Parts: sequence; C-alpha cells; structure tokens
Amino acid sequence: MRSALGLMLASVVSSVAIAGFWFWTSPPRAAAKPSQTIATGKAAPAPAAARTAPRDDLEVTASLLKPAPAPAPAISPQGAKSTCANPDALGVSRTVVINTTGGPGFGFLQYKQFDFLTDKEVVLTFDDGPWPTTPAVLKALADECTKAIFFPVGKHTTYHPEILRQVAAAGHTVGSHTWSHAHLDSKKLTEPQVREEIEKGFSAVKMAIGSAPAPFFRFPALAHTQAAMGYLGTRNIAMFSCDVDSNDFKSSGPDQVIQTVMTKLDRQGKGVILMHDLQKNTALALPALLRRLKAGGYKVVQMKAKEPLETLPEYDAMLAKDQKTPAVASRPISSVVQTVSQ
Repeated sequence: MRSALGLMLASVVSSVAIAGFWFWTSPPRAAAKPSQTIATGKAAPAPAAARTAPRDDLEVTASLLKPAPAPAPAISPQGAKSTCANPDALGVSRTVVINTTGGPGFGFLQYKQFDFLTDKEVVLTFDDGPWPTTPAVLKALADECTKAIFFPVGKHTTYHPEILRQVAAAGHTVGSHTWSHAHLDSKKLTEPQVREEIEKGFSAVKMAIGSAPAPFFRFPALAHTQAAMGYLGTRNIAMFSCDVDSNDFKSSGPDQVIQTVMTKLDRQGKGVILMHDLQKNTALALPALLRRLKAGGYKVVQMKAKEPLETLPEYDAMLAKDQKTPAVASRPISSVVQTVSQ
C-alpha cells in the first residue's frame, strides 16, 4: 500500500512540475485589441522576442517607436521666425507682395495710384549698383536686419556680378535700372533702343544672379515717357518713382544725406526713399540713417513681386553674345598685376 501511495504522490508531483514548466515556457497571451488599448491607455504586452531581447536592442526598438519630433519651422530671409542678432534692430515691419499685372506705379512724386503705406512706413530703395560701395550698404542693412529694393544698372552687373549675388543672397528684392543708365526720354533713342535698354538690363541681372529678377523697374533720372510706360505695362513690370529723394549724388557728405532724407520724411510722414548704393556718402551715412529711422518710429516695408519676370530669350542671347570677355577673371590678380614700387 505504501508503494502504491508513493507511486501516486510521485505522479502528482510530476504533473505539477510539468504544468509549471508549461506555464513558464508557454507563449504569452494574445495582445489586447486596439480598442482595448485605446480605452485603457495601456500599451499591449510586448512580444516574447522583445521581452527576452538584450537591453541594447530594447533601447533601439523604443527609440524607433517614439513619434518623430515635429520639424523645425523653416527660416527664410523674410520669414516669421527671425534670426536677427540685434534685439533693437529696425527690422522689417511687414512684407507686401505686388501683383505687377499691367505695370502699376509706386512713389507719389510721379505715380499716385496706390497709396498702400500707412503713417511712419517707408520703403528703402537703392539705384545704380552693384558697385564696390554696395557691400557696405549690405552690411548696414544686415546689422539692422532690414530689407530694401535694389535697382542695378545692367552694365554694372557685368562688372561686379558677385556683388549683385550678395544682394540677392541677403534676401533683398532685385529689379532693374536699364542696361546703361540711359535717359529713356531722350529723343536720340528710338523705340527699339528703349526696349533694348529695358530688356537687356533685366537679362543682365538674370545672368548675374542666376535667377529671374523681380519685375520692378525705375527710370534713370525718373525720366519716363508714355511710350516706355506703355511698354512696361505690356510686360507687367511695375514702375517705381519715389516720395523722398535723398539727392545723395550731390551731397557734400554723409551728414547731408541723413539731413536731407529725415527733413523730407518728417514732413511727409512716410514714403519710398530713393538712394544710390553707388554713392560713397550713402554707404557711410546708412548706419546712422537707419538708427534715425528707428528712433523716429519709422518702420520698413519690404516689397516683393508676386511672380518673377520672364526675360525675353532674344535679349538674353544678345547679352551673352556681347560678353566677349569673361566678367570674372580666371586668374588671380596677383598673378597678372604686381606692384614693383610704391
């Protein structure tokens, strides 16, 4: 009997052992249904392979399952997120986009159709570049984190294409100021020559910066004609005059540039300011002038075009043919020109 009892006990122990072994080695139950996970807020049990994986693998798996961080907002030269290092900068108060269809005009000295500036708002504009003085103008604008419109002369862009590229890279708007700074009201110019002055100027800008310019144009000496204005209208190119002329080309020094601009601006209260980045006195005056604008409560508006200008292929080809010599030297200056006495 003892022997029979012993056999029975051994059988029970063996069954328990087998059951225990099955319990510890059997696969886990099926994971909770998605609806259950959402309702409880608890994650479903990890699969057996994951539970027995080494710690490094667990960390890698966990990192892969984490939601991707939201992408950082893009920063553009005129974007909402500023990268300006100057907390007291003049900056840009707002940016406006211009639909240039039909050739609208801006600047009340000549064109009085669109009075879009509010009190104490100004638009900074510079003519006649690019020139060796232009980088100083760009630095003054960058220090105040503000933007302007540049109206370069086509020939000058072939002399200093790298400078105009700096203008475009800094986020300023780039239009045109004719090919050779010819006064388009001259009776010596035929209509085809007027068109060539306009179109070659834009083609030169495109060649220099490698992209289409803005359809923004300013007549040299503000000398417009009805015929030229009509042509610009057919090309959907906006025309710019001014409200405040700095007269910097005949100023005796930087102080006079500042005085002229601020006197006229304080009288008018707002407007498009005409300056020349080719003028040394303007480059010297600009840092102080921008601070005066800030102190006077003025705000800068940047103007951009809704669509870039599509230059005409025949004038692009004409310009390329005219450039018989490269605009940029292939050899360093020191290998060509050496000072032997000074």
